[in-house]
Amino acid sequence: MSGAYHWGSLAVQERVGVRDLAEHVGRSIGTGIRDVAAAFLGLQPHLVVGAADGAGRMWASLLTGAPGFVRATGPDRIAVAGGLPPGDPLAEALATAGTRVGTIALDPRTRRRMRLNGTLDPTPRGFAVEAEQVFANCPKYLQKRQPLEVAAHGPGVVRRGNALTPGQERAVRGADTFFVATTAEADGADASHRGGLPGFVEVLSPVELTWPDYAGNAMFLTLGNLTADPRAGLLFPDWESGAVLQLSGRAETEFGADGERRVRFHVESVVEGVHPGRLRWSAPEYSPHLGSTTR
Repeated sequence: MSGAYHWGSLAVQERVGVRDLAEHVGRSIGTGIRDVAAAFLGLQPHLVVGAADGAGRMWASLLTGAPGFVRATGPDRIAVAGGLPPGDPLAEALATAGTRVGTIALDPRTRRRMRLNGTLDPTPRGFAVEAEQVFANCPKYLQKRQPLEVAAHGPGVVRRGNALTPGQERAVRGADTFFVATTAEADGADASHRGGLPGFVEVLSPVELTWPDYAGNAMFLTLGNLTADPRAGLLFPDWESGAVLQLSGRAETEFGADGERRVRFHVESVVEGVHPGRLRWSAPEYSPHLGSTTR
């Protein structure tokens, strides 16, 4: 590691020419949970968690609960009450001490988000995470939504496979938001957000996706992890129904001569499910930044 970054992120920052900016932005990454961050966590009904399963595959999973189910219990520790729906690929990992996890709490109502990465400790009511990295990101590329209602029926896994079905392909093409879990082995796991207008994720085949890497905060934590370790997990939430589509596979970054970047993802495993107590959200108000993503 060099400060907040490991060699993979440093390599991408150098290639893109943003090392000085990344060094400045990296000063915002700490281990402490400030009061404003603790208050934000306590209001959230969702938490996305990224980790590796027992076979080493990366996944991103969605936990839901009444506001307060995620809360700060110390200056560098959070507690999460409850667990994952039956059959979720990370259910065992989130009950195992020492699991390296990346988390992101994203509030569609306010376009705010907070990331916390660390080490998991099971508890009688769920699990806790000892924080190693805590930081906020800007609201860029986040869609605004309002909560509608809780739909409490139909939990559990609907379908498993190793390639996308035609219906799942349509869901990916229609997505304006997804989450990506990555890792750099000893440097831990990370969960991040990607947003764009519907169609920004292209389905090249039932086992291959690609999406553009829009200009962001210059940290390149996700692309840096993929440079060090190609394993990745994707989570596509269906905001209107509460369903989730989880993909595990491998990814690499393609750097264009014009400075553009794309990520190519190879699907290895697919889980489609429905969450109990899922919260349904309104249609999106798209981020104003998305009008400037096409170059």
